Amino acid sequence: MFLAAPLAGSAQEVVEAPAVILASVPFTVAVRGGDDFSSLVEIRDAGGALLASGPVAAGETRAFGDISVAARDALPLQVRAGDTVEEISRPFAPGWFSILPPLIAIVLALVFKEVITALLAGIWLGALAVAGYNPLQATWRLVDQYMVPALSNTDSGHTQIVVFSLMLGGMVGIISRNGGTRGVVRAVAPLARNRRRGKIATSLAGLGIFFDDYANTLVVGNTMRPITDGLKVSREKLAYLVDSTAAPVAALVPVSTWVGYEVSLIAGGLDAASGEASGADAAFLAGLSPYTVFLETIPYLFYPLLALAFVLLTSYMNRDFGPMARAEARAASDGGVLRPGSRPAAEISESFVNSKEGVPERWWNAGLPVATVVLVVLGGLYTSGRAAVGADASLRDVFGAADPFMTLLWGSLSGCVVAAVLSISQRLLDVRECIDAGLGGVKAMLIAMVILTLAWSLGAVTQDVGTAAYVSQLLGGNLPLFLLPALVFITSGAMAFATGTSWTTMAILIPLVIPLTVSLAGGTGFADGSVYGILLATTSSVLAGAIWGDHCSPISDTTVLSSTAAACDHVDHVRTQLPYAVLVGAVGLVLGSLGTSLGLPTWVALLAGVAILAICLRIFGTPVPEIGEAATSEP
Repeated sequence: MFLAAPLAGSAQEVVEAPAVILASVPFTVAVRGGDDFSSLVEIRDAGGALLASGPVAAGETRAFGDISVAARDALPLQVRAGDTVEEISRPFAPGWFSILPPLIAIVLALVFKEVITALLAGIWLGALAVAGYNPLQATWRLVDQYMVPALSNTDSGHTQIVVFSLMLGGMVGIISRNGGTRGVVRAVAPLARNRRRGKIATSLAGLGIFFDDYANTLVVGNTMRPITDGLKVSREKLAYLVDSTAAPVAALVPVSTWVGYEVSLIAGGLDAASGEASGADAAFLAGLSPYTVFLETIPYLFYPLLALAFVLLTSYMNRDFGPMARAEARAASDGGVLRPGSRPAAEISESFVNSKEGVPERWWNAGLPVATVVLVVLGGLYTSGRAAVGADASLRDVFGAADPFMTLLWGSLSGCVVAAVLSISQRLLDVRECIDAGLGGVKAMLIAMVILTLAWSLGAVTQDVGTAAYVSQLLGGNLPLFLLPALVFITSGAMAFATGTSWTTMAILIPLVIPLTVSLAGGTGFADGSVYGILLATTSSVLAGAIWGDHCSPISDTTVLSSTAAACDHVDHVRTQLPYAVLVGAVGLVLGSLGTSLGLPTWVALLAGVAILAICLRIFGTPVPEIGEAATSEP
C-alpha cells in the first residue's frame, strides 16, 4: 500500500511511499509534479545524505526507485522540490519482520488446525507494524484497512468471486433438494463403479474445465462430491484432485483467463530486458512476441505438467502415501469421508445434502444448471474479450482480454435461475422451497468466504510490510546462469507460499527475472539461441513456482476454494496435499529446472519425471483398501 501526503506549498505535488520501510530493502518513492511547473526533486535521509534526485515534469509522476535506508535514525526522509520540503515518516522494521505475518499464520494453522484464528493473528501482526506498533490501532486497521477493502475489492475480482461462490452454493443447494445431484450419482454410478474410476472421472472433469481455475475448482468439486462420497473416497482426496488440476491446467492451455495476465507480464519483462542487451540480441529481444514466449515456456512448466501427471497416476494406480493414504484407508473402512472431529470448510447440513422426500431423481436437473454455468462462462469470456480487442482479433487474444470475474457472476446467476426454473416447472419444489434450498447452499459457503476474505487481507498485509520485496532481494548477487531457473522456482514458490497468491508472485517476479537473466548472460547469446532456453526456463520457473507455492500454502485462495468445493477440513486438505506437492516440486526442480539448464531435453525431463513419480508411488505408496477393509490408525 502507498500513502500519499502533499508537498508543502504545492497542492499539485504528491509523495507516495511504502507503508513500512524495511532495513536495507529497496523501495520506491513517487512524486507527482505540479500542474504549472516542473520541479527538481531531491530525496535525502534525516542526516542529509542524497538518496535520489531528478526532474519531475509538470503534471507527471516520476518514481524514484532503489531507495534504501539501513537504520531507523535515517528517518524521516526529506523530499525537496524547489523551496518546499516534505517529510516521509513511516514505521521502520528489520527485513526479516516482513516474513513474520505469513509465517505466523502458516505455523498456527498447521499446529492448531484452526485457520481463522491463525489468519487473524498474521494480519494483526502485520497491521501492528503499519500502525506504528500501536496494538489498539493495529486492531482497528485489521478491520477498516484490510478486511473491508479485501471484501469490497472489485478491481481484483474479490467481490465477484465471493458473490460467484455464494450463488454457486445456492445453485448446488437447489439441485441437491430437487433430486438432481442424486440423479447424477445414479447416472454416473455405472461408469464410476469403483474408487479408481471415480477418481479418474474427477481428474478428467478437472482437465475439461480448463478456461478458469476458480470455475474449475467450484464446479468440479461441488459436482463430483456426491459421487466420490458414494464411492467412499475421502474428502481430502477429492480436495487434492480438484486443487491439483485447477490452476495447472488453466496456466498451461493457450486459451484461458490466465493467458492475458501472463502475457502482459512477459511483455513488460521483455521491454526491460531489451535494455540490458545490445546489437542483434537487443533487436531480437525487442522483436519477440510475448504470446510466442508464453507458448514456448509451456514445455518448461514442469511442476504444472508433473502435477497433472501425478493426479492421474495416483488415481489410476489407486495408491497413496503419508497422510493421504491414512485418509483414504479411513474412508474405505467406513471411518467416514471426513476425519472425526474435522470442520469442513463448507458446512453441509443434512437438509442441504438430501433430496426432498418423494421427488424423482433426474440427473438433468443437476446437469443442465452445471452445463449452463460452463457455457455462460465460456460465452461471456468470448463476448467480453471480443468487445475489448475487436472483431479481427485472434481467439487467444479474445480470451486473454476477457473479464473472467464478471463472466463468473453471469454463469453462477444463470445456473441458479435454470436450477430454480427446472425445479418449479416440474413441481419438484415450490418457490419458497427453492429459496430455502438456495439459502442453505449460501449458508454452507459462509465459513469458506470468511477464510477467503482473511486470506486476501493477509495478502494485502504482506504487500504493505514488503514481504515480496524482501524475498525478491534473495535473487540479487552474481549467480551461475544455469542455477537461475532453479533459484527462481524456489523463490517464486516461497513467495507464493508466504503471500498465498500466485498472481501477485508472478506480477512481482516476471518483470524482475527476465531482465535479470539477460543481465547475468551479459546481454548476449539470445539471437543465436545459445541461452534463449535459459530465458524460457527462468520465465516458466516463475509460473511453475507460483503454482507450487500456492498448492503448499494454507493461506492460498485457490487452496481455500478447493477445501470449500470438496467440503473438506481446510487444514486436513493442506496436510494431505503438502507431501504430494513437495514430491512433485522436487522432481520438477531437479529434472526440470536444473536438468534442462544443463542441457537435458525438455521431453526427456518430463518423461523421466513421470517415471520417477510412478516409481515413488509403487515403492512408497500403499494400495487403497477396498470398501470394508481395515484402515490404518488415523494420526
